[in-house]
Amino acid sequence: MSWLRRLVNVVRSDRLARDAEREMSFHVAERVDELVAGGLSEPEARREARRRFGRHADLRDRVHQVEVLVWLESLVADVRYALRALRANPGFTAVAVLSLALGIGANTAIFSLINAVMLRSLPVSHPEELVQFVMGSGEEDFTNPLWESIRDRQKALEGTLAFAERDFNLSSGGLVRRAPGAWVSGAYFGVLGVPASRGRVLEPRDDVRGCPAVAVLGHRFWQLEYGGADDAIGRSIALGGHPFEIIGVAAPGFSGIHVGRLANIFVPLCSADVLRPGSGLLDARSTWYLSVFGRLGPGVGLEDARSGLARTSRDVFTAAVPTHWTADRQREFIESTLDVLPAGNGLSSVRGEYRSALFTLLVVVGVVLLIACANVAQLLMARATARQHEVAVRLALGSGRLRLVRQLLTESVLLALLGASLGALFARWSSRLVVGFLSDAGDTVSLDLSLDLRVLGFTMAIAATTGILFGLAPAWRSARVDPQSAIRGAGRGLVGESRHTLGKGLVIGQVALSLVLVVAAGLLVGSFRRLATVDPGFRSEGVLVVSTNWSETGLSEDRQRGLPREMLERLRMIPAVRGAAASLVTPISGSAWNDYIIVDGFAPQNANDALAWFNAVTDGFLETLDTRLLAGRGLTPQDKEGAARVILVNETLARRFFGDGSPLGRHIRTNVHDSVGPPMEVVGVVADGKYRRVDEETLPTAYVPLEQTALWFPGIELSLRLDAAAAAVMPVVTQALAELHPDISLEYTTLSEQVASSLARPRLLAALSGFFGFLALLLAVIGLYGTMSYAVARRRNEMGIRIALGSARSGILGLVAREAGKVVTVGVVLGIVLAPAGTRLIAAFLFGVTAWDPVTLAVSALVLTAVAMAAAMVPAWRAATVDPMVALREE
Repeated sequence: MSWLRRLVNVVRSDRLARDAEREMSFHVAERVDELVAGGLSEPEARREARRRFGRHADLRDRVHQVEVLVWLESLVADVRYALRALRANPGFTAVAVLSLALGIGANTAIFSLINAVMLRSLPVSHPEELVQFVMGSGEEDFTNPLWESIRDRQKALEGTLAFAERDFNLSSGGLVRRAPGAWVSGAYFGVLGVPASRGRVLEPRDDVRGCPAVAVLGHRFWQLEYGGADDAIGRSIALGGHPFEIIGVAAPGFSGIHVGRLANIFVPLCSADVLRPGSGLLDARSTWYLSVFGRLGPGVGLEDARSGLARTSRDVFTAAVPTHWTADRQREFIESTLDVLPAGNGLSSVRGEYRSALFTLLVVVGVVLLIACANVAQLLMARATARQHEVAVRLALGSGRLRLVRQLLTESVLLALLGASLGALFARWSSRLVVGFLSDAGDTVSLDLSLDLRVLGFTMAIAATTGILFGLAPAWRSARVDPQSAIRGAGRGLVGESRHTLGKGLVIGQVALSLVLVVAAGLLVGSFRRLATVDPGFRSEGVLVVSTNWSETGLSEDRQRGLPREMLERLRMIPAVRGAAASLVTPISGSAWNDYIIVDGFAPQNANDALAWFNAVTDGFLETLDTRLLAGRGLTPQDKEGAARVILVNETLARRFFGDGSPLGRHIRTNVHDSVGPPMEVVGVVADGKYRRVDEETLPTAYVPLEQTALWFPGIELSLRLDAAAAAVMPVVTQALAELHPDISLEYTTLSEQVASSLARPRLLAALSGFFGFLALLLAVIGLYGTMSYAVARRRNEMGIRIALGSARSGILGLVAREAGKVVTVGVVLGIVLAPAGTRLIAAFLFGVTAWDPVTLAVSALVLTAVAMAAAMVPAWRAATVDPMVALREE
C-alpha cells in the first residue's frame, strides 16, 4: 500500500469504511449462498456465515489500520477538537493569541533584520564562491593601480572585480538630485553572473583608458525613471553634467553587492576620467577607494586561493608601490600579502554598525517571549482547572493519560501557530519601521525583508517550541487528575492549590524578567536623553549647511580656490543670514581629516599619541556655530595664502600636547607620509566640541585657515546662521550662487539633521528597548492580575465566611494585597539579582551612565512594584466587596 494512497484515505475515511462494509457484506452473502446450497435454511446459513467470517467491527479496524495513516488521522482529529475548544472560549483564545503574537512577532522582526543584514546571500550566481580581497593587515580598500595589478597578475581565482560606491548627480548645476550607484570594473557583472534584462551589461572592453561614457541601470531605477520602456536603451542619462549612454538594464532584484545600499546606476571605472577630469584618480597610488572581489574556480578552495595569492603578492605590490613614499614604507608595502575572505553575503556598513545592537535586541525579544509564554501557561492552568470534570470523564472512559497530554499539547501548539500567523503580520510592519530608524534624510537604508525559507523556518520553529514550552506543564498536570475525586467534586482543592503555587512561581519569574528589561530600557533611554542633550561644543539650531561642488564648472584651479570667498561675500549680503562661514568638514557629518603632528617638547608613546583631527575653515566659523573662543584670537580674512601660517586648537589638543602651559605662540607641524610641513603658530584656543559623532570621546582638534591649506577640493561646506526658516532662505541662496556660476551643484541639510543622524543607533535602541520594556511590564501585570483573580475565585467561599463572621472589608483587602505583595517582592528581588547580567549586554551602548546605575534600578523597581500592585488591587477590591450570602450559596 503506497503512502500516498494512505494519505488520501485520511480525508476519505468514511468512504473507505463504506467500501469495506460492502465488500464484507458481499463475502458474507456468497458464503450464505454456499451454505443454503449445502442444505441449511437461510437464517441458519446467515448465522453460520457471520460466525465464520468474524466480527465486522474488528475487520473494519484492521482494514483501517492498513489503508490509512492512523497517526495523521489522529492528529487531524486532535486539531479539529482543539479548534472547537478554542472557538468555544473566544476570550481566552484572543488573549493567548495576542500575547504570543507580540512575542513571536517581535522575535521574527528582529531575526528578519539579522537575516537581511548578515545571513542572506547576494542575489548572484553561486554566491558561496565569492571572496573578498584584503591585505595582510586586514585593509579592505585598494587603489586603482593596485587593483589593476591584481587583475593582471593573479591566477588563483576564476575571475576578479572591483567597485566603489558613488552617488551620481542627475542634475546639471543647482540643486543636487542624487542617485546611488557604483563605479565597477568591466568584469563586474560577468564575475557575479548577473545578466541583463534589457540590452547588455558592462564587459571588459568597456573598461579601458579613454573609454566611452556608458552606463547600466538598476532594474528598479529603470522602471521608476523610464517607466520600464525598452527605448531607454541607447538614450543618454546626465551624470554630473556629463552624458552617459544607457547600454542595458540589470536583472531584477540585483542592486549591487553592498547590503543596505540600493545601487541604481553602474558605470565603468575608466569613466572616472569623464566624471573627474584631471583628478588623476585612476593613476593615484595612495588613493584608497576600491573594494576587490573574486570568484573561486571549480574545485578551488579558500586555502588553495590563499596559497596562490601568496606566491604572486610580491609582484602585485611591487607594480603598484606609491613612488612618493619613503624607502622604509615602500619596502613594507612590497612585503605585504594578499588574502581572501568568504563574501557570499556581500559588504554592509549597516552590518558593522548594527550587528551587536541587533543581537542584543534578539536577546531582549527572547525574554519578552518567555514572559508571554508564562502568561499563556497561567491561562492554560486556569482553564485546566475548569476542565477537570471533562478530563476526568475521558479518563474514566478509558482514555490514556499520554493521549490526553497529546491532545492538550495540540491545543497549545495550535495557539502558538495562530499567534505566529498574527505575529508575522506584526513582524512585517515592525521590521520596516525599524529600517526607517536606520535611515536618515541623506542616507536611505534598503534591505530585502521578504520572507525566505530561513525566516519561515525560524518562525515555525519558535512557534512549535513555544507551544510545547508553555503547554507541557499544564497538559501534564491536567492529565494527572484523579477521575473519581474530580467527578465527585472533591479534587478541587488539591489540583487548585498545586496550580496556584505554580502560577505564583510563573508570576515571580515574569516580574523578575520584566524588571531586567525595564532597567535595560531605562538605561538606554537615559543614555539617549543624555546624548540628545549633551553639549556638542556648538549650537546646531538655526544653521543651514550647503554642500557645494564646482567640479563641473570648467573653471581653472586658481579660480576654484577663490570660489569659497566669493560665495561667502554674496551669502553674507542676504538679510536673513546672520553669519556665514566655509569649511572642509562640518561637525557630526561623518567626514573626517586627521594627520600626525609634531610639537617641540612632546614625545609620543606611540603613533596614535601624535594623531590630531583637522578642519580647514574661514573666518566667522566659530561665530556662525557659536563655538566659544577661550584664549587668543580667532581667524580673520588676513589669514590667507602667503600670510604667516596660524592654527587654532581645542582644549583637549592643548592639554595633550602642551600640558599645563599656554599653547599660544607655540608651533605645530604636520607629519604626513614622513613629510614634515611648515610650522603653524597657535593663535587661539577654542572650547572642546564633537567632531564625527555625538557619542565619541572628545578628539584633539585643530582648525587651520581654508585659504592656507594645500589640499585640492572640488567643493566646500557652507554653514549659514539664519534668522528665518531654512526653507524660506534656500531659494535665495540657490539664486545667489547660481549668479556666481550656474553649474555649481548644491545640496541642503541642517546642522540639526546631521546631529540627529548621528543618533540613529542610540535612538533605535532607546525606542525598541522602551517598547519591549513596556510590553514586558504589561505582560507581567496581566499575569499578576490573572493569578490574583484566580486566587480570589478559589477563596470566594472563604472570603464570604470571613465577612459573615465579622471581618472588616479592609482586612480582606489587606489579605489579598499582602499575598500579591509577597509575589511582587520576591520577583523584584530576583530581578535585582539578575539585572547586572542583563545590563552587561548593553554596556557598550551606554553614554554617561554605567550599566549598574542605582538610580535607574531603584526607579525601575518602584515603577514595576507600583504598577503591579495597582493591578493586584482590582481582584483585591472584588474580594473585599463579595456578598457573603451569594458566596455561601455558590458553595
